[in-house]
Amino acid sequence: MTTTPTLAPSWRTTEWLNTPEPLTLEQLRGRVVLLHAFQMLCPGCVSRGIPQAQRVAELFAGAPLVVVGLHTVFEHHDGMKVESLRAFLHEYRVRFPVGVDAPDPGGEAIPQTMRAYGMRGTPTTVLIDAQGRLRRQVFGAHDDLLLGAELQTLLLEAASTADDRSSAPTAMGGCDEAGCPLPSAAG
Repeated sequence: MTTTPTLAPSWRTTEWLNTPEPLTLEQLRGRVVLLHAFQMLCPGCVSRGIPQAQRVAELFAGAPLVVVGLHTVFEHHDGMKVESLRAFLHEYRVRFPVGVDAPDPGGEAIPQTMRAYGMRGTPTTVLIDAQGRLRRQVFGAHDDLLLGAELQTLLLEAASTADDRSSAPTAMGGCDEAGCPLPSAAG
């Protein structure tokens, strides 16, 4: 985990699959996010990254965690169109939401979100905490056990923060938007 987390960059996408509407980091606040950046023609993505992301989505179902795929194409552009991606997601039974990374407006090979995150290639695993901060980014295969421990740490942090927020007003009693007055002395 990084020592000084900063807000994760916004995703720049052109289309979303497996979700009725586009996803943003802002609307996912309060949940831990595992962003899995992949290309459907990347052998490491197909053999390790996508199956790992699918296992996380299944094992952490019900937890305040969401797995999001990012199809970020920096090579073989003609072979990886949205129609092909749809078929790929169906064939591999990928059910988590997948955004299509927006191409560089200047025609460069590296898509916008990939560039904003400084990714070195695919697969890349990105962990974003419940406050929307970038906590970890791993290029290549990420160890299952280590990933599970990192996710659990972020989930415990999220629960602790939520507990602090929900218990503070009741512990002080009488808090509202104006502030938290001291309790009156018992008479």
